[in-house]
Amino acid sequence: MTVQDNLAIEADHVRKAFGATIAVDDVSFQVRAGRVHALLGENGAGKSTIVKLLSGLVMPDTGSFRIFGTEAALASPRAAHALGIQTAFQEMTLVRDLTVLESVLMPYAPVNGLGLIRRRAAEEGVRAHFVTLGLQDIDLQDEVSNLDLAIKQKIEIARALYRKPKLLLLDEPTSSLTGRDVDWLGEIIAHEKAKGVTIIFISHRLKEVRDFCDTLSVLRNGQHIASGDVAEFDDEEVIRMIVGRSIGQAFPARPVRTHQSGPEVLRAEDLATDGKLVNASFSLHKGEILGVAGLQGMGQLDLFVSCFGMAEITKGQLYVDGKPVMIASPADAVRADIGISLVPEDRKTEALFLKLSGTENASIPSIERFSRYGLIDVDAERQAVADVFQRVEIADRALWTRAGAFSGGNQQKIAIAKWLLAESRVLLLYDPTRGIDVGTKHELYRLMRQYVEAGGAILLYSTEIPELVHLADRAIVLYQGQIVREIAMADLNEDNIVRAALGSDISVRAA
Repeated sequence: MTVQDNLAIEADHVRKAFGATIAVDDVSFQVRAGRVHALLGENGAGKSTIVKLLSGLVMPDTGSFRIFGTEAALASPRAAHALGIQTAFQEMTLVRDLTVLESVLMPYAPVNGLGLIRRRAAEEGVRAHFVTLGLQDIDLQDEVSNLDLAIKQKIEIARALYRKPKLLLLDEPTSSLTGRDVDWLGEIIAHEKAKGVTIIFISHRLKEVRDFCDTLSVLRNGQHIASGDVAEFDDEEVIRMIVGRSIGQAFPARPVRTHQSGPEVLRAEDLATDGKLVNASFSLHKGEILGVAGLQGMGQLDLFVSCFGMAEITKGQLYVDGKPVMIASPADAVRADIGISLVPEDRKTEALFLKLSGTENASIPSIERFSRYGLIDVDAERQAVADVFQRVEIADRALWTRAGAFSGGNQQKIAIAKWLLAESRVLLLYDPTRGIDVGTKHELYRLMRQYVEAGGAILLYSTEIPELVHLADRAIVLYQGQIVREIAMADLNEDNIVRAALGSDISVRAA
């Protein structure tokens, strides 16, 4: 019997509840050894709970797992590691204040007979490992806190591979990766599969599921819906199983424009920072979505945070309503006379206070509106938040429930809702659908379109090029810190965006 005929995972009537919330409800499925198996479902469907159960972070209330034919008591991460299970989490487990090297080695650094870490041997081993993965440009002595989100995700994956897993769990590994990095991961998956490693792959991107995976299982509301070979299901059927209904058109229809966009609300001239942004000039108009494209690390993050007062502008000027402005902090950006807000790439650490309720998160930028003589009018605050939550279709329980208890999609809705409450005129959306399921993506697309049709303006960066093609009214493309091309709607397609993002349009770089 070959490894392909064996079962790597057998989940048998697994149930897990967190208080009144049933995360996984009587789930049974199987994964054959040596296969790449996709685990699909909306945010909150139970996927991440399954990963936590297999990783030994939580124990099932009832039911059991068999791992490679053996009943498994996954009572701790070490117990999971002993069975050859390693996990690369979407919500990364790297310690911010440690170096890359220390993060990869923890907690299994090699020691000598005295219990001291053999640092030179450890560093040589990790460096050689990174070279085999094509990560030789990462400095092992860099602190994790100084790295881009995509680099952190690569290190998270590299750490799991360094421990030579038999079963590799990849929890939305591409949510923060751009095109080339996704290809990099695809090559790694193929290499590990060829070695006989079994891989559980969670993604909301169906193209990746088809490119990387052999089989799939769909969860909905904590229950197992279906399993089978990827080739057995077309995209429409998969979506219908995931969301429980047919979504129809993936992107909202663009309105038929009978006139030009509204007046200019935000303009940048020759913008530069001391980071990766070298020269950026653009204008954003009322009632439009301006797309921003670029490969990882081309200055797009600096562009967004500088417009929000989170990065010092070393050259150039910002204009709001045609007047020069100095935005030295987020407090300046959200002022009523400027009205700029940012939904950042990492909602859990940069957009929300996970231990505070949805009401508290949403009202923080606008709290002065509900304050008088140092006291907060709680009733007025909650009513205002309830109204905006209704607009973004968040359940009423978000009013009093801590933000950390919600799925990624609902957390993103709360992050957007707070800026709607603040009546921001300009939304800076940095990869807003990262790690969001297909159903919630559709809702966010609708919200974006409603926002601009009501007179708002959006600057939208996305790692998913089809989003820019179908949502943006026009797009700008960054390469090596400069805007190298502006693409009008008539020419807005994946080919033109990718060509410019790869630097083939250098000749048209803005002055």
